[in-house]
Amino acid sequence: MSSDPDVDTRRDGADPQSPPIDHVTVENDDAPNECALFPREASEEELLTTWITAHEGSYVDLESMR
Repeated sequence: MSSDPDVDTRRDGADPQSPPIDHVTVENDDAPNECALFPREASEEELLTTWITAHEGSYVDLESMR
């Protein structure tokens, strides 16, 4: 999605039982950070329209909600 060094694209430790969704975290200097979610196996063409973002502060840690 981005070659920006402030974008976290780690995929280490992916759980094979988890949904086939991947993410990147975009660290913005002048706006809240963003987390973009998208299908893990999406083609470049599919990535143009098949994604969703959340701004920092609008999401919570899964474990805190259990």
